[in-house]
Amino acid sequence: MPRIEPVVRDTSPRATQTLLAGVEKKLGMVPNLIATLAQSSAAAQAYLGFSQALGGGVISAQLREQIALTVGEANQCGYCLAAHSAIGGSVGLSEDELRDARTAASPDRKTEAALQFARRIVDTQGFVSDDDVDGTRRAGYGDDAIVEVIAHVALNIFTNYFNHVAETEIDFPIVPELSVA
Repeated sequence: MPRIEPVVRDTSPRATQTLLAGVEKKLGMVPNLIATLAQSSAAAQAYLGFSQALGGGVISAQLREQIALTVGEANQCGYCLAAHSAIGGSVGLSEDELRDARTAASPDRKTEAALQFARRIVDTQGFVSDDDVDGTRRAGYGDDAIVEVIAHVALNIFTNYFNHVAETEIDFPIVPELSVA
């Protein structure tokens, strides 16, 4: 049972109705995350604006989803793991890539460097080492991409924590927990 309920579009303020209609037009649905964030149209607009701005960055859609899965797994966010597994599949990630991203792994060295960096940001609360940043650069990322990795981590921490507090009902296919080797 959610602690914070999603808004009911028909009875919400006009600005919220417009915001949710735009989301539905773009995605074909209004995910519970956004409907619940819309309890504050300012919070929903902030999330959507941040996400949209990062969508125009240098990091590919596939890597954005992989970062979201790395962060979601680190923060044990079932909602985000489900949502980003579904979205990741829709942008071309394989089941293996989706699973590997949850552990900050990839057979591609450059991708794995970005995921490991994202995980280090989470694990150290942003207090990464010079070696962490230098290793990301050596893998082929410029400062523009490094800044975007940080931004994606921050955006995903926001949604992870929001979902923990709100207990947002998962409206994507639930993903199984990773088995411990």
